[in-house]
Amino acid sequence: MVKVKICGVTKVEDIILLENFSVDYLGFIMYPLSPRYVGEKLKELLTLVKKAKKVVVLVDPSEKEAKEVLDLGADLIQLHGNENLEIATKIGLHRVIKAFRVKEPFDFKRLEPWKQVYAILLDTYQKGIPGGTGKTFNWEIARRTVLEDYRVFLAGGLNPNNVIEAINIVRPYAIDISSGLESEPGIKDPEKVKALFEALKERRVEPHP
Repeated sequence: MVKVKICGVTKVEDIILLENFSVDYLGFIMYPLSPRYVGEKLKELLTLVKKAKKVVVLVDPSEKEAKEVLDLGADLIQLHGNENLEIATKIGLHRVIKAFRVKEPFDFKRLEPWKQVYAILLDTYQKGIPGGTGKTFNWEIARRTVLEDYRVFLAGGLNPNNVIEAINIVRPYAIDISSGLESEPGIKDPEKVKALFEALKERRVEPHP
């Protein structure tokens, strides 16, 4: 069964809502330019998560910034900038999800140094934006990454209407959804969340051609 990560969580009510659906990972944005930035609320929000793994998204953090987030209770750090392997090693490779923004042609050699991290996250490239574009990319690139034995979190424009198609094409370890479940940035829509889990429950596994 594919794992589910919901990112861009900003509200206590949304943590309660999502944990009622047994979400596997909850993501919190610590990038000040994001409309989903949680800032000083991070400690409170992490404390309220009871079941899901807590993922904090950082963009080009210092070792000190990463350590502070871990000390607040994060289980995993998602590196969503131009980080090198050195900072990931200092954090602990087993606690790092490394995000790559995908555009074509995609250089798969970029992934090779990151083989030992917790997971690779593939998101859509858009100039000047680290993530959260709400747009999809060529899922065949993600499928090839999975076939090359990477643990892949698939992000980028997923929503209740296209998630099953994406899963059947890519077969990722996890899906990562943010804007596709929102009524506005940082505010999750209960009806969209319900629709997502109904779609996942009814999913039919289709064989690869």
